[in-house]
Amino acid sequence: MSPSPTPSTPELSAASPTPTPVALTPFPRSLSAPPDARSPAVHAVQQPYPLDRVGDWGPTATPAGEFHLVSVRVERDLPLIRRWMNEPAVAAYWELAGPSTVTERHLRRQLSASVRHSVPCLGVLGGMPMSYWEIYRADLDPLARHYPARPHDMGIHVLIGDAAVRGHGLGGLLLRAVADLVLDRRPACARVIAEPDLRNTPSIAAFLTAGFRFSAEVHLATKRAALMVRDRTLRDVL
Repeated sequence: MSPSPTPSTPELSAASPTPTPVALTPFPRSLSAPPDARSPAVHAVQQPYPLDRVGDWGPTATPAGEFHLVSVRVERDLPLIRRWMNEPAVAAYWELAGPSTVTERHLRRQLSASVRHSVPCLGVLGGMPMSYWEIYRADLDPLARHYPARPHDMGIHVLIGDAAVRGHGLGGLLLRAVADLVLDRRPACARVIAEPDLRNTPSIAAFLTAGFRFSAEVHLATKRAALMVRDRTLRDVL
């Protein structure tokens, strides 16, 4: 989970499962492969720890195109992520609007040795970067103090980037794809957890569309959140 203040999922759409095509900036083909070995910031923490190498999970097919989680490299990705963090619909929940130093501090903390249970990633759809994700061990996170955590619970934070990309049904579609990817790549994980702000009803609707269920209302340090759960045992039902 992210450092305080706890971010929640920004505006997502639970609209039609067939997204409307949108214009995105292509991701550099030479950098679209998992960059762990090239990035000093990532390489510094490439040692055994509870969660790593998410960028090596590989692509997954979705109705909107091939989707890939690519490990963040600050020197490459800061301008884009900073711009997203300053989108009003994102800033309202992530609370990371401001100069580049604000976003950089957050990203470097995610990549530091002191945060060993969370991995920041770009979501690349059809070769285009269009979302930011944090895949984390919920059972090792401060969130675990606020719900009955189980060993190997995984968590998701997500923001869909530019306003032109949101509202086309991508939120629920990609949340389902990433939750399935987590369950496929982390066999010890029985549940995927999320905690969007209760005020963020489009986000909650997108999680419900993605097969999550509402479990409880939890009171965190900076928000009242909806605890959303995707169960491995129900993945073929919901």
